[in-house]
Amino acid sequence: MTSVKQVQVTFDCAEPERVARFWCEVLGYAVPPPPEGFATWNDFDRSLPPERQGSAFACMDPSGVGPRLFFQRVPEGKVVKNRLHLCVRVGTGLVGEERLAALEAECARLLPLGATRLRLLLADEENESCLVMQDIEGNEFCLD
Repeated sequence: MTSVKQVQVTFDCAEPERVARFWCEVLGYAVPPPPEGFATWNDFDRSLPPERQGSAFACMDPSGVGPRLFFQRVPEGKVVKNRLHLCVRVGTGLVGEERLAALEAECARLLPLGATRLRLLLADEENESCLVMQDIEGNEFCLD
């Protein structure tokens, strides 16, 4: 039996490059180098048929540990809550006020990038506190 070696997370979106660059900032990810034979991603994009230009973009963890994120243009907008979301782990190992401070600090960093704060879920008997947010196209994610 083979085991999975890598995972890619794919986002449907209206503006792939814009959303990818947002997530690069959130996660400290980088845009991978353009395909062989192209100096830039813009050069590669211009080589595509007009209907495919701007249709996809990606970003990756520079350390190679985290999953590659892929963003693909789709014609429809987001209408309902995500069935899958990313949890950005900024409060791991922290509890109480220290955890809340870490979540709030990260939220403050992400708001100027275009993120939206939705709600703070306070700790209960089973879960630590987390902060629910949306990216620049309305996809939910948590600061955890």
